[in-house]
Amino acid sequence: MALMKSVSLFLSSGRRASLARKQREERVEETPQTSANNARTRGRRRRQDNRNQGTGSGRMTEDNKPAGRSTTKVTHVKTSNTKLMESLRRQTHFTRLEVDALCKLYKRLVNSANTVIPVAAPVAPVAGITPVQSSGEGVDRIVFRELLHNTFDVITEEVLMDRIFCAFDKNNFGVIRLEDWIIGLSTFLRGTFEERTSFAFFVYDLNNDGYITREEMFHLLKNSLVKPPQEEDPDEGVRDLVELALRKMDCDRDGKISARDFHEAVSSEPLLMEAFGQCLPTDNSCQTFLSTLL
Repeated sequence: MALMKSVSLFLSSGRRASLARKQREERVEETPQTSANNARTRGRRRRQDNRNQGTGSGRMTEDNKPAGRSTTKVTHVKTSNTKLMESLRRQTHFTRLEVDALCKLYKRLVNSANTVIPVAAPVAPVAGITPVQSSGEGVDRIVFRELLHNTFDVITEEVLMDRIFCAFDKNNFGVIRLEDWIIGLSTFLRGTFEERTSFAFFVYDLNNDGYITREEMFHLLKNSLVKPPQEEDPDEGVRDLVELALRKMDCDRDGKISARDFHEAVSSEPLLMEAFGQCLPTDNSCQTFLSTLL
């Protein structure tokens, strides 16, 4: 029994030793193949890495495309701004440098309106005039009124202030946009006789019907005249002035002043251009403003 157990143990040991030897031999025999496989694996990995790098470059190129589009967009905006500046120069009496300076001033005024919003005094309603609500970015009535008072020495009634604003805001946006700002200032500061006459007529034509009527003249003159305290009926004096103005300016005698009447009267007597209230800046304020613009 002891012998059989020893044999059994020996055979078991032999089998284990043989199995271990076979495993070692298989490992030895597989080493070249494994090396080849490893080499192929490394080659595949290198090729994959190269492809990844190429794809990465492609991604970088794609990532750069938005930057390229952004640069193109900026270039387009600059080109558009250049064209706008040149167009405004051709439409106005300003140089290119003056247009550029007026654009910068406009931006400062708009920014000041966005940061400080004072309460404006209400404007008395006038028959035939529909208030316009502001829409979008631009110089609003409050900032414009302060500019007229402080820069151009235009000290006049609220109704005329509002009409001067409307003369700038040609498209009824409720705010003065950049183009209207520069074109309006061109007439305001350097306008020809024709331009300034048309500007004044537009201001006095309160309801935009193409005529300055008795009612409009009465309203404008009543607000601009100082009433003597001892006068019992101050409106009577205003009505007398209206009739005097009609005799001077109503060339076709139809009881109202047309644009043609106004132009002919002002051509004969330039002082009549602001007969119904100040609507244009003083010469000194114009010179001062233009000298400090650049």
